[in-house]
Amino acid sequence: MELNKYIDHTNLKNTSTLKDIEKLCNEAIEYKFASVCVYPYYVPLASNLLKGTNIDVCTVIGFPSGMSTKEVKVYEAIDAVEKGANEIDMVINIAALKNKDYDYIKEEIEEIRDAIDGKVLKVIIETCLLTRDEIIKMTELCNETYVNFIKTSTGFSEYGAKVQDIELINEHKNDLLEIKASGGIKTLEEAEKMINAGATRIGTSSGVKIMQESSQYKEE
Repeated sequence: MELNKYIDHTNLKNTSTLKDIEKLCNEAIEYKFASVCVYPYYVPLASNLLKGTNIDVCTVIGFPSGMSTKEVKVYEAIDAVEKGANEIDMVINIAALKNKDYDYIKEEIEEIRDAIDGKVLKVIIETCLLTRDEIIKMTELCNETYVNFIKTSTGFSEYGAKVQDIELINEHKNDLLEIKASGGIKTLEEAEKMINAGATRIGTSSGVKIMQESSQYKEE
């Protein structure tokens, strides 16, 4: 298993500086991570720093609450792609889900998907705020809209990814839909549990630590 290819190396602190993002990108180059995940403000910088590499630039849309209108989220996504993002992690409107306004959620996902010109779309559902039935419903909506990933969490709510949520999603997803586990994944053991449960991408700010643990583990 090429663990590095599972990792979206992430810095979503609102106090992050230019130097922090430069460090993030340099680490991503060193460890050959799948992507770096940064706020839209830093997409041009990350895109420039990673030019000529195979590392994608991921950014977040409607983050972290998901409560922007779909029109605003569509504009955010288009703007991010124009500035160099090639992976988009969007937060669903959780209130719409609670209201069972499934048409709104589906339209929002489809409009963003269609606006980003074939770039990777990950749909953040914030599992910690959802019931079991709501997680299943969101998995079904992601199946129907042919997005690339369903993502567990923003990392900014009550808690992040849980193995049981990954397993539940894995039971109900189609063969095309992949799972990104994120939020609170800080160790090799936690990352491996998520992968074993069905995650194919790990969003974490502890990517370097996880890789170093992995190297030590192999040496032992």
